[in-house]
Formats: sequence, C-alpha cells, structure tokens
Amino acid sequence: MISYHDIVVTGGFWHELQARNQAVTVPAVRRRFLKTGRFAALDFSTLWEEGKKPHIFWDSDIAKWMEAAAYILQKERDPALERAVEEAISLIEKNQDRNGYFNSYFMRVEPEKRWQNRDAHELYCAGHLMEAAVAYYEATGRDRFLHCMIKYAAYIEKVFMIERSAAFQTPGHEEIELALVKLYRCTGEARWLRLSQFFINQRGANGKDAPVYSANQSYSQSHLPAREQFTAEGHAVRAMYLYCAMADLALECGDEGLLNACRALFVNITEKRMYITGGLGSSHHGEAFTFDYDLPNETAYSETCAAIGLALFCRRMSALEPDSRYADAAERAIYNCVLAGVSEKGDAFFYENPLEIHPEIRGRGERFPITRRQKVFGCSCCPPNLTRFIASYADFLFTRHDDILYVHHYTSARTEHIEIITEYPREGEISLRVRGMAGGRLALRIPGWCENFHCGMPGTLDRGYYYIDIPDDDFALTLTLDMPVRLTYADARVYGNTGRAAVTRGPVVYCMESIDNGDNLRALSIAPGAQFTGGFDLLECNGHRVEEQGALYRFDSPKRVSQKLRFIPYFRYANRGESEMAVWVRAEGV
Repeated sequence: MISYHDIVVTGGFWHELQARNQAVTVPAVRRRFLKTGRFAALDFSTLWEEGKKPHIFWDSDIAKWMEAAAYILQKERDPALERAVEEAISLIEKNQDRNGYFNSYFMRVEPEKRWQNRDAHELYCAGHLMEAAVAYYEATGRDRFLHCMIKYAAYIEKVFMIERSAAFQTPGHEEIELALVKLYRCTGEARWLRLSQFFINQRGANGKDAPVYSANQSYSQSHLPAREQFTAEGHAVRAMYLYCAMADLALECGDEGLLNACRALFVNITEKRMYITGGLGSSHHGEAFTFDYDLPNETAYSETCAAIGLALFCRRMSALEPDSRYADAAERAIYNCVLAGVSEKGDAFFYENPLEIHPEIRGRGERFPITRRQKVFGCSCCPPNLTRFIASYADFLFTRHDDILYVHHYTSARTEHIEIITEYPREGEISLRVRGMAGGRLALRIPGWCENFHCGMPGTLDRGYYYIDIPDDDFALTLTLDMPVRLTYADARVYGNTGRAAVTRGPVVYCMESIDNGDNLRALSIAPGAQFTGGFDLLECNGHRVEEQGALYRFDSPKRVSQKLRFIPYFRYANRGESEMAVWVRAEGV
C-alpha cells in the first residue's frame, strides 16, 4: 500500500473536509473530552469530580483523538496540537506500571479486576493506544509513546500468550489484533505479528472465553474459529475490526484460510446485510447484524464506527487482490454513512444513522435513533474515530503491486509517481499525470455504478479496473466517469423498500427532508420517467403527493397532485433542524 505519509491531498472535496477536521472537529472533540474528564483521567494525581469517574473505554477515546492529531502533525506543524498530545503522553508514561500495563480505569477504580472481565475493553483500549503510538512516532520521529506501548504489548504477550494467566483468552471487543500488525510493521518485530495471530487463532476455539454482553457467542464473533466464519454476525463494529485483522494477517502471512473467510464475509455483508448507505447493523440490540435482507429504515442502527470499519476492511481487501468491488463498497460507506456522522459545521455527531425519520411517531415510546447530532456521547467512540479517519483518508487512494499502480479512489492529490486533479464526487472528470513509470501499467477503478466511462488511452477492463500501458515517464490522461442520476431498487426480500426507490448519483445516495418537501414524505412519489435537474448539492424531479382524504377511511381512491420533489445528499441530512427524512421514496410504476 502507498501510505498517507507519502500522499498530499491538494484540493477539492477531501481537502475541504480535512481542513474542517483540523480547524473545527479535532479541537471540538478535545474540548468535549476535557469537559467530560477523559483527559483528566490520565492524571492519576487528580481527584475525580462528581460524575466524572473514568469509564472502562475512555482511554480508547483519547487514543483515537491522539491518532488523529498525529496524522495532522505529519502534514503540518501545529505547536498547540503537539503540546496537547505530548501532555497526554507524559501522563501515560508517568502512570504506566512497571510491568507495562496502562489503563486509567482499572489502575484506579478496580485494580483487583485486571484481566478478569472479557468485555471490559482492556485489550481494546490497549490496541487504540498502540495505533496512536505508531502514528505519532511515524509523524514526529519521537519514540517515547511507542516505547510505552511496546512495553505494554510485551506484558500482554506474557499474560495471554506465555503464562495464559488472564481469565479469558481473546478480547471481547476486537481491535488489538489489527493494532499489533501496525506495531509489527512499524518496529519490524515479528513477535507482535505472532501475538496478533494468537488472538485470531484462539477466537472461537473451545476455551475459557465466556460470552460477553449476552449468552450469544456470536455477539463477539466467538461462535466459530475465524477461518470458519462466512457470515457477518454479532456486534457490527467488533466484527469489522476482526475482519480487518484477518485481512492484515492474510496479507502478511499468506494465510489462504483467512483470505477465503474474508472473501465470504465481504460477499455476505455487501450482498445481503448492508444498507444502501454502506451502514451496518440492523438492530440496536447488540448493535448487531441480524439476518439476510433485514434492513429496516427507521430503526436502523447503522453506527458510524461500523461504516468506518467496513471502509477499513475494504481497503485491506483492495491491497490483497485487485477487485473493484472492495473500493466500491468502501466508497459507498465513506460518502454516505461515514460522512453523515459529522455535521456540516464539524462539531456535532451521529452515533446511529437511520434511513428514515418521522419525528412525530417517536411519541409512541418505542426506541428510535436520535434526530439531532450531539456534541458528545456517553459512549463517544464515533467522534474521535471520524477525526482520525478523515485525517488519514489518503491511505485509501493508491496501492502498487510490482509495476502496476492502482488508483482505487479519486480526489485531488499527489504522490511520488502520480498527481490527480478532480472535483470528484461532485463531478466525474479526473485528470491524471504519471511520472517516472514508463513501461509500467496504470489501473484505474471504474466504479460499479458507472455504466459509461471515457478515457483517451486504449486499455483492458478486468474486475473493475481499466489497465493502461504507460508509454513514457511523463504521461497525462483524463478519465471521465458518467454520473447520471439513477433510481436504485432493493431486492424484494428487503420488505420495507418494496415499491420504493433510492436516488443516487455517482457514489452519493440522496434523501428527502420535509424542510424541502413538506410533511408526510410517505405521501410523495416519484413520477414515471421523471427527469432530474440540478447538481451535486440539490436534485429535483417531478412527482406527486397523495392528498389527505378528509376521512380516516374511504371507498374512493385518493387524489394525487403534482409536486416538485427535492433531494439532498444523505450525508447532509439533519443540518437544518429537526425534520422528516427518507432515503427510500415511493416510485410510481414499480
């Protein structure tokens, strides 16, 4: 893979997002974490304020914020941001015990319960701290945080792999498995790769891992050995982090068993258990996958972190084998569910991302996702996850295998051998310039949503990539991806979407809000053969509204009146106050 380290995002859509992330979102998350006591929890010399006793996963929140800061610092010096990270590192270094253990909750609140509760997030927090330490070392060259986490990893290796003295053998919440691969790649020490393999190989094996949260072992993906898991089960975020590690190990170790499982899991997710927005998790019970084609709209859990996890899994699969389905799925998640997780201002967040909202019916007392983004949550995993994801987005763009340079995603960016200029996803025209690769090949992803594309160079299309021979050391071309507005229909087994369609343009899914279309979006329908006008920010078409009947029930058919329908990108919903919202809209003639 070509790392974000070696890539500069130079303009366009993602440059804007990263600028907002750095200027607004990262500081906003830090302020909320300061106010809620998360940073103070690292300082063992302070007394707890009322209601601010550390939580078992607070360290992971801080770690993800530190990781985001590291990605920003790798591109641009920011003394204030750097000081904030260094202060947190100093507290971790100061309070880490002599064995290497660090956990702000278990070292102060329940020290006697260290490594006793599988679902207490100790290994999960450790993994996020390791990811942050690697990112900060690679950004700044400073290694004291990295050494702290190497010491911690050695202690975990001793407790779990050598002594086997913990009360459980694998984490209830996966994360450390992929973090250990990052630690291995950073340090070159194979012991961390072996420790990751240990946790993967022990998962689902008969042993002392008790069920977490519920009696169902599938909740934590412990129902089967990793190489025998072919359907996505349980808590969606935990599952995606597990699959990321499985893909990492398949790449590093040539493990065909893990690769075959990853392929099967990808197919099951994207063909039977994924929302059109790339959201994952159909139920708030266990924040989990349920069963094939169960994709309810109003009660969709569709956690922001799960969509981030899907994108990360797909990025790893793209590195394993050239198949555009992986980048297609990552793109679907990124431009819809992931970006919906943060407000347009950049300082408020969604944990859940439903596909339909009717504010009035929430008075029934049933559980529905919230309708307005929050500044912080009790479980605030999503805000710092968004900050690190947006800051490191360039990781998704390219891979290189031998003499082939793969372009998986499109944004204005440059790296050693290629420069891209584009307004994608607003437009489908992409200018590329390749230098120093004469005799090699360029592989351009042609997204699955694109029926027609134009390129001035002859090439061959294979598994969604257009392969072009590079004729000389300074080579320019333009790729144009046609981006018509299209209606997308769900499989009939997704029963809530029968007779309905979703509006899409390129990778972006659109939705309706009552603020633009009036109340009762269910009364609206897209007219047969409707032609769409407008652009990326707003689409319009002709439709109809079923008029209110005046009586609760009548024998004559309801009347319809013409109405202009307006659609905005799904990721921009709920930015103008509380409103009805719907992705799936009745389509006449379906």
